[in-house]
Order: sequence, then C-alpha cells, then structure tokens
Amino acid sequence: MSTREVVFGFGAHSTIDQGPELLDMARLADREGLDLFSLSDHPYIGQRLDAYATVGFVLGRTQRLAGFANVSNVPLRPPAMLARTVTTLSALSGGRVVLGFGAGGLWERIADMGREPLTPGEAVEAFEEAVVLIRKLCGGGPPVTFEGRHYHVRQIEPAPVPAPPVWTGSVGRKSLAATGRVADGWIPGHAADWLSPRYRASRPVIDEAAKAVGRDPREVRTIFNFPGRITDRPLSVTRDPDGRWIGGSVEQWVEELTGAVLEHDAGGFMLFSPRGGTPDMASLGRWAGQIVPAVREAVARHRGQ
Repeated sequence: MSTREVVFGFGAHSTIDQGPELLDMARLADREGLDLFSLSDHPYIGQRLDAYATVGFVLGRTQRLAGFANVSNVPLRPPAMLARTVTTLSALSGGRVVLGFGAGGLWERIADMGREPLTPGEAVEAFEEAVVLIRKLCGGGPPVTFEGRHYHVRQIEPAPVPAPPVWTGSVGRKSLAATGRVADGWIPGHAADWLSPRYRASRPVIDEAAKAVGRDPREVRTIFNFPGRITDRPLSVTRDPDGRWIGGSVEQWVEELTGAVLEHDAGGFMLFSPRGGTPDMASLGRWAGQIVPAVREAVARHRGQ
C-alpha cells in the first residue's frame, strides 16, 4: 500500500465459533479487492479468536488482503516478540501486514493476565518505546541493544524484513503526540469520524508533534473505524442528533466517503456493523462490490488519475 493510497477494509470481533464465517468474509473481501481486515485483540476474553493466530491463518488463505490487530494489546505482547511475529507474517505473506498499536485500554483485565499495571503516563512511555524498539528489530543490520525504561534487549539480531506500517489507536494527548512522533497512521477512538469533536481536538495534537520532530504530518494517515447501515433506499437523515453517521444508501455512502477523502484527507475506512460489531455478509458484499469501487473511482477522477 502506498502512503497516499486510500485503503478500505472491514473489522471483526470474532469468537471461536465464528471462525468459519470470518474466513468466508475474508475470502469475499480478498476476491472483491478490499485492502485489509482487522481483529480486536483482547486475550483475556476466552471466547475470542486470538488476533495474531487468526491473522496468520487468514493471510494463508487469501492472496492480497492485509491483516492487522485493531489494535495490538502491547502490554500483553512484549515488543521484541511482537517484532518477530509481524516480520514473520510479513515475510510469509508478501508484506500484507499492518501493525496496530495501543498503550492498553483495559488495565484491570490486563492485570488479570499477570501484567503489572502501569500509570497512564507510564503506559504512554512504554507504548512509544515499544514502537521504537520494534522498528530497530526490523530491516536487518547489526545486533540491537536497547535499554529503555520499560523494555530491554541485548544483542538481538533484527529480522531481515522491513517494519510494517504502524497504526495506533491513541486517545489521550500524550499518546496522540507519540503517534505524531513515531507512527504511520492513527485510528480515532470510539469510532469518531472526521466531523466529530474528538477528531477536531485530537488531530492537531498529532500534527504538531510530527512537525516538532521534523516530520510531515501527512505521513500519519487517519483510518476511520466506520459503523453504519447500508440501506436499499436513501435515508432522509444520515447522521443522528449527535452528528454520528447512521448510514444510508450506496449513493449516500459514496458521497460521504468521497467527501471525507477529498475535503478531510481521510486515509482509509474500516466497515463495522451499526453497533460497532462485525458486519454481516450482505453488508460486506455491498461495501466491497458497490461502495468501495465507486469511491475509488470518484477520488481518482477528481485527482486526475
């Protein structure tokens, strides 16, 4: 995926019994030309499929679809081991991996898995440190010794595989600033979109932090988790009284997403069900077969491609 290509995918929160359905959805997405799929990463929920085991399995059954954990539960996945996981997946799949990254949101459950809890400030420090360490352990080169506050490795050979793109789920100001300094993408929390107060307050923090370290803020694309209904007929209102997207007809979706790309520099969209869960197969089919091609065509036409 190029840095400026708009990407389209779908997100899932699949349980073990939903594994066959998820595989069917991934095959459909792969066949119809979607770019990626995501799985939530909550290892303390016994009914859930493990995100990275599932991503690896699905990548082995598809040809072009990329996968990522949205977002990786880094406190429970030490970064040196996570680097090995994502570089292996990248090597075996031809680079079809994105590294979703989070500081840890449910610390009471993370602690239940045996990880000592961190304060919010410590969690952000560890989050940024982990991104830096993973990048050092990718792309080959001499052995790495890293002495951070939270993570330490000694004379570890990097994998001869480039680091995958890092997309974060940052929410707080310190975490957003870390995203601006070290990440390649940002997924706004709580399915906030480009018209939301959360986005308008958060994106400038990322941009200023990127500029402060000499980066072009456009290097950090915004990918939106985007729930909504796809209806047979146009809706009279496509947003609720709070301004959140409800959905609408194929044409209304195309108009909304095209505007998000051209007017708000949206970098990608992950389809979720209206309540933020896994979309149904019919909706995924209309998303992949009708909405996404039309948005791509409209954007390309506007950009003269």
